[in-house]
Amino acid sequence: MELFDTHCHLNVAAFDEDRMQVWQRAQEQGVRTILVPAIDAAHWDGVLALCEAQAGLYPALGLHPMFLENHQWEDIARLEEYVAAHRLLAIGEIGLDYYLHEPDRDRQRQLFEAQLAVARDARLPVVLHVRKAHDEVLSCLKRTPVNGGTVHAFNGSEQQARQYIDKGFKLGFGGTLTWERSRKIRALARSLPLDAIVLETDAPDMVVAQHAGERNSPEYLVYCLQALSDVRDQAPEEVAQQTTANARSVFGLS
Repeated sequence: MELFDTHCHLNVAAFDEDRMQVWQRAQEQGVRTILVPAIDAAHWDGVLALCEAQAGLYPALGLHPMFLENHQWEDIARLEEYVAAHRLLAIGEIGLDYYLHEPDRDRQRQLFEAQLAVARDARLPVVLHVRKAHDEVLSCLKRTPVNGGTVHAFNGSEQQARQYIDKGFKLGFGGTLTWERSRKIRALARSLPLDAIVLETDAPDMVVAQHAGERNSPEYLVYCLQALSDVRDQAPEEVAQQTTANARSVFGLS
């Protein structure tokens, strides 16, 4: 089976000691492709260098809403320059996070909409991070439509999910599926069409239940696959084939 981890921060310090061993083990588990999204401009060069050095790793560059203190308005112009100079798979990880305590919502929204405009003009998909803000993100996408993308760790309603799907997005499901207490997420993964779902780990975060308390890893994507297969009562081979095809399609790797 060929798997595509659509969201893995393989570039971060948590993998500095064994990054290539992790990637090797992931490949042995069938993970052939990983999208590596950046969270701020300081990480862009590192993500690009990693992906240029390793076949199967692809970069996305963006300004994550949870790290506002790291972002400068000049980063938007820099992002446009990087888009012109490098082959990116997507703009991301970008979005809105209203789960935070007293977030600067206006600045989040301004940065998000500016990055959507970059993606629109470059005809690139986006990788969305959304917490407690799906309706507003959908409104932003209506004002600034983009070439689809993924909604990372989707946690909204089925109605919101179908609005994203109508806009060309795939919905990311990962380690949360492996926890039996995640009833809402498991129900969504069961009810949504399989051709709208992609798999992800968000490693080193959002660890699977089978490795609770440990660093998450792209090699654990197989547990996410099995969980999705179980809740849908479909063969893992069928789920792997469709979710990988979904990911390759939305990121232009068909």
